[in-house]
Formats: sequence, C-alpha cells, structure tokens
Amino acid sequence: MTEIAVEIRVTGWVQGVGFRWSCQREAERHRVRGWVRNEPDGSVLARFEGDRGPVDAMVDYCRAGPPGARVEDVDVRDVEPSGLTGFQVSF
Repeated sequence: MTEIAVEIRVTGWVQGVGFRWSCQREAERHRVRGWVRNEPDGSVLARFEGDRGPVDAMVDYCRAGPPGARVEDVDVRDVEPSGLTGFQVSF
C-alpha cells in the first residue's frame, strides 16, 4: 500500500476537552503515525501518516472529536510523508 500524509487544522471548541489525548488513542488504534498539538488561536493542528484507509479514518474522527468537543471545521491539506514513527501529543 502507498503511504499518504495529511495535516489538518480543527477549529471550534476543541481545546480543553481531551481532543489531543483522544486523537492519540485513535491514532494508535488505527496504527497511524504523527502528532497533534494545540495552537495559540484555539485550534488543534495534527499530522497523520500511514495507509489511506487509517489516515482517512483519523480525519473522519476529527470531524466529530471526543465527547465535549464542538468541531466547526476541519481543513485538510495533503503533504509528503516524512517517515514519522509513533504518535506524539505535543505541548
């Protein structure tokens, strides 16, 4: 299978609701590599790398988010895979 990578920006009520930690659990469940972090503007930025199906599943997950989140928009941008290993929550 061909590896793909995306960077996404999630806006809405997405900080302070466990979004990054739930994203990490989902990424590990789907065996997707990458990272997720809060941004100063209140959004969440994430990068997912892996096979298309699992990466698409992560983007779909982020469109809803964890309980307590109110996602308004998810901007998805295709990027080149960079060979990340594991999944990291950044601070």
